[in-house]
Amino acid sequence: MQQATQELSKQQLKSKETKDKIFRAAKHILQKKGYDQLSIKNICEEAGVSNGSFYHHFKTKDDLLSYYIEEQPSINPDLLDLPENAEEAKQTIIYVYLNYVHYCQELGVEFMSNYYTPKNQSLNPLIRTERPYPIITVSNYLQKVIDAHIIHPSLALEDITTDIRMIVIGNVFEWCLKSGDTDFEGNMKRSLETYLNGLF
Repeated sequence: MQQATQELSKQQLKSKETKDKIFRAAKHILQKKGYDQLSIKNICEEAGVSNGSFYHHFKTKDDLLSYYIEEQPSINPDLLDLPENAEEAKQTIIYVYLNYVHYCQELGVEFMSNYYTPKNQSLNPLIRTERPYPIITVSNYLQKVIDAHIIHPSLALEDITTDIRMIVIGNVFEWCLKSGDTDFEGNMKRSLETYLNGLF
């Protein structure tokens, strides 16, 4: 029984290594050559894996791209507990996105410039069945806070998450447009605070 567990662990480890290899290959292509050169064939050649191996881990190229966002450092679950008041709820939402800002900075301007393109359908919430992190985190959190009657927003949750997503994309775009020479964190915080203060 213990040997079976160890075998499974080895298999899981190998699977993670392959996934990471694919991830690194796609990141390298995206950074150096741009989205247009990011094909499954090119990714597999760069990673030294078969097409079958790619499809074992990812459904599509856009599914792979969403992995970048979903794999960012996780948020401490304690910070997502029910807030005492609306102000605390706002600060939690801002914290989630400041965490995202730091992750974008780790990936770098070059990568994010190529990631945020209309061709990248992993960014489209109408096409993806599960939205990329962190918007799903914020959506679930807001629903919990609304259900507890802590906030009473004037808009529907779907509209709120759409607005937040557009604010975030705008801030990332501005940061990329200026080649990182902007107060990314400060701008994100200010624009989200302004929006959320008007909302609840």
